[in-house]
Amino acid sequence: MVPALAGTKQAASDADVLKVMTFNVRYASDTGEHSWPERRPVSIATIRDAHPDLIGTQELLKRQADDISAALPEYRWFGRDRMGGHDDEHMGIFYRPDRLTLLRHGEYWLSETPEKAGSMSWGTDLPRNVNWAVFETQGAQKHRFVFLDTHLAHRPQDADARRHQAELILSRLPQIAHGLPVVLGGDMNSWPDSEAYKVFTGALTDARKIAEHRTGSDNTFHDFTGDADRRIDYLFVRGFDVVDDATDSYHQGTTYPSDHFPVVATLRFAGDK
Repeated sequence: MVPALAGTKQAASDADVLKVMTFNVRYASDTGEHSWPERRPVSIATIRDAHPDLIGTQELLKRQADDISAALPEYRWFGRDRMGGHDDEHMGIFYRPDRLTLLRHGEYWLSETPEKAGSMSWGTDLPRNVNWAVFETQGAQKHRFVFLDTHLAHRPQDADARRHQAELILSRLPQIAHGLPVVLGGDMNSWPDSEAYKVFTGALTDARKIAEHRTGSDNTFHDFTGDADRRIDYLFVRGFDVVDDATDSYHQGTTYPSDHFPVVATLRFAGDK
């Protein structure tokens, strides 16, 4: 599990911090090795114990979202799938309404026609989209911020497409965020030396790089082995200090919740102490 860090303002119940998770949950399969029925209780335990205020998921099928919501009713979720409906994989965003108020949300596709559901460009083989929302924190001191959740093209030959996708995400930020603090989470399928990563960090900050405390492996993809060999899952921020950043490698025996480790960051709005 994500360890408690003595002396930090990392508890999700603290009014002045925001706890955010990005989690590629791995799409559901009913049979065979690493099936969803086998992984479901471990996935739910991972979320329950981390207890983030906000989760950006990737590869989420609606029935997985329904399972998580049934087990963890303190969360609500929203989002359309990559085809614009609910039969395919979602960038589902979960949030705690006791901690956050959802003000507005939307989605767009990572293509040259971003308003067209299911659209593809730059030679990719699958549609990719962004789910975004503007939230307001609850409590005496309210803060508004933008959260974006995405999953970039996955094939090795898609490096140029990932760069285009990253550029598109940043180009649309001004009309969504209007200067608000930003958290961008997702499975970027990009290493830290990639062009896509360089695009993101030209405008946003890699949360792990500036965290006051870091725990767990830098690498996040482990292919159900528990031995991660690449870093492709990220939280990028603007307008936040990062109290801690943790890669959560929780598992039960040989069962892991996914082939990716979730990444959890505790954030403090810049200027707050």
